[in-house]
Amino acid sequence: MGDLQGFVADLLERRGAAVEVVDAEELAVLAPPYVQKSMGWPEFSRLGFGTERSPAAIPIGLEGDWVDRLAALLSDDGRWATREVSPGDGVPTPPSEPQRVLDRTLDLPNAVWRFQGMNATYARCLILTFRYVAASDDKREGLIWLGVNTSTGAAITDLVPQMRQILAQLPDWQAPAPTTMRAAGPGWDAATIESRLRPLLGRQVRDEIEPFLRAMRRRLTRDRDRVHAFHDELYRAARKRLATLAHAGGERAQDDRQRETLRIQAIEREHRAKLDDLRHNYALRVTVEWVQTLELYVPVQRFDVLIRRRKGERLIRVDWHPLIKAMEPPLCEAGFGRGRVRLVCDDKLHLTEPAGQAACSSCGKLFCRACFPMACPRCGQTSPMPAE
Repeated sequence: MGDLQGFVADLLERRGAAVEVVDAEELAVLAPPYVQKSMGWPEFSRLGFGTERSPAAIPIGLEGDWVDRLAALLSDDGRWATREVSPGDGVPTPPSEPQRVLDRTLDLPNAVWRFQGMNATYARCLILTFRYVAASDDKREGLIWLGVNTSTGAAITDLVPQMRQILAQLPDWQAPAPTTMRAAGPGWDAATIESRLRPLLGRQVRDEIEPFLRAMRRRLTRDRDRVHAFHDELYRAARKRLATLAHAGGERAQDDRQRETLRIQAIEREHRAKLDDLRHNYALRVTVEWVQTLELYVPVQRFDVLIRRRKGERLIRVDWHPLIKAMEPPLCEAGFGRGRVRLVCDDKLHLTEPAGQAACSSCGKLFCRACFPMACPRCGQTSPMPAE
């Protein structure tokens, strides 16, 4: 039984249908009224999943609208899942040289830090899956994954591929124990998740569709140049004919000049219309929809680090993940949180990317985007973070 056939059989049984495997590529289904209406099937039907099937079998595949029908039948089941990853035998072994690990993780050009200690605990991580569709004259779609550690506030998107690979190899699926949930601390509400992940999602989508955009721009430039060359040739020929008639006399010559003038105007209108058609055909439409969230409780070694800037100090926490034997990036309170360089602001000791404390684009004042996320404190002008 193939993956799609197994998925359909399991889904139909969960929705109250009686399912029998006829052979390696067919199912016999006795469907209740709800499934009949949702899928458009009779009460009894045979489903075929291969290239060779019986004449009465309904062909099921990834083509057409079958994915949408199955998604409607699935509804919101599986959109949010919670799992605890067991540390195995005993407490995970901590890194042998924590100071060296932190040296490779933290880079604070305008502050100093001191390692205070570490302890074994659990972290609550969210791994979110999104589906994007970019459409213009062509279409590009795919899935992207974002990750965040709500226990420390760190963005862990760069660690998600390794974590997903390890998770796929773990056989057991277990709900988190109450002690594990308490150790991981409180989760984020929906508003916090959206505010933290929206810029990360936008950046990730732009990175994913950049090759598609480059190819689209090349095609647009090629088609625009062809339209321009074609109409430019017509325009030059009409102007040349009009120039030869400029000094001709008589009523017929005047009619010819008027005709060529109208021809030039028609060429210009057609040229503008063709360019408008190109703008319409190549207009980019990008849609992003949330697919699934995995709330993951994982064992970690939590590092306590004291940050000092001028006369202020602040304790932050950074997690080392024994599951993938990797350190997560440090907390970033303004910016995308990728990389290891962080600047510390003077007022509240926020950690941000360098762009998060750049100068205002209007008045030039340096300010922290975590302290003043909406506008510059001096001139009041909206001053977003400079692009990386």
